[in-house]
Amino acid sequence: MRPLRESADYRRLWIGQTVSQLGQQMATVTVAYQVFVITGSSFAVGLVGMFALVPLIALGLYGGALVDHFDRRKVAIVTALGLWVCTAVLLVQALLDLESVALLYGVVAVQSGLFAVNNPARSAIIPRLVPAEMLPAANALGMAAFNLGFTVGPLVGGVVIAWVGVAATYAIDLVTFTAALYALVRLQPVPPEGATGRVPGLRSVVEGFTWLRGAANLRTTFVLDLLAMVLAQPRALFPALALTVYVGGPSTLGLLQAAPAIGSLVAFAFSGWISRVHRHGIAVLVAVLAYGGSVALAGVSAIGAPGVLWLLVTMLAFSGGADMVSSAYRSTMLQQAAPDALRGRLQGVFTVVVAGGPRLGDFLAGSVAELTTPGRAMLYGGVACMVGAVVAVTLQRGFLRYDARHPQP
Repeated sequence: MRPLRESADYRRLWIGQTVSQLGQQMATVTVAYQVFVITGSSFAVGLVGMFALVPLIALGLYGGALVDHFDRRKVAIVTALGLWVCTAVLLVQALLDLESVALLYGVVAVQSGLFAVNNPARSAIIPRLVPAEMLPAANALGMAAFNLGFTVGPLVGGVVIAWVGVAATYAIDLVTFTAALYALVRLQPVPPEGATGRVPGLRSVVEGFTWLRGAANLRTTFVLDLLAMVLAQPRALFPALALTVYVGGPSTLGLLQAAPAIGSLVAFAFSGWISRVHRHGIAVLVAVLAYGGSVALAGVSAIGAPGVLWLLVTMLAFSGGADMVSSAYRSTMLQQAAPDALRGRLQGVFTVVVAGGPRLGDFLAGSVAELTTPGRAMLYGGVACMVGAVVAVTLQRGFLRYDARHPQP
């Protein structure tokens, strides 16, 4: 908790993120619910991820260059305002009861593009607010904020949808997002080292990739996260699991959406040891293997015990705890090993991987479930994640020697 005590700017940023995550996760589960209700198809829910993926990749890579050339605070504020407008559009379509899947896909695509610039800006600010030795704690706190919203948001969202309707969840998101805006406005300017104030071209983006080509350890963190999020991301399966396999309703969907975040929060409650571990490469590998194993066991429970909801929720919670540990260490490795002048571009790549991977995973999981069953899609994905992680580290064995006391990119 030291970063919260010792940095007022970080504290405001963290509180704003925590409050705004509540509404954002309510809106996320509501979009998935709307698409499934309109279409009755897990494949259609998976397509939400595909419509978000293209703008995320394009603007994530270029947005990182913007973050390295302009005041990071201003970039974060402008894109946050754009995200607020997108939520307003979702609210209007719900109030008008348009039932347009195309409109939902379009708004998600715009949101994804704005997030692809906003997230690298906010992430690149954090190393300027807390000292290096506090970065693992700050990143664990960031994951806790995200997962607190991911826990409470879907649970409350499911109840609100059943009680009042989908428009109410979007209205709550609109209100809570102002907390994140306030925290950004209170920050002092955060210009990057060597900032030019000029719009960067393609060459600036290429510079980031050129540097990353020689950074084997950071590349491996990206590969491991992609293996977990693309192969073993069960999020797109939750509507089908809740409404068909477990014969529930919106509240059951909210519980499944919240389960990984509940596990992440439990892991955070016992995370005092995180800052004392220096072999971050080994820690990331163990966490990814635990994540894949938990998702595979969740699939087994859905296949063999479809009437036992608590068993599925428990396995999903274990996956969330493992993901929290992995994310905290991967974020710290990037922030410590990357130079400030390139931090925005590398955070852009990080955003594409971290946010784009699950969207591609949504499409893959929805497609496999359409051909088989939701349970089998989770089982196959979890096993593939574990096998892929072992192969990736075998090909890059130096990753297991990474020591945070002497960070090497």
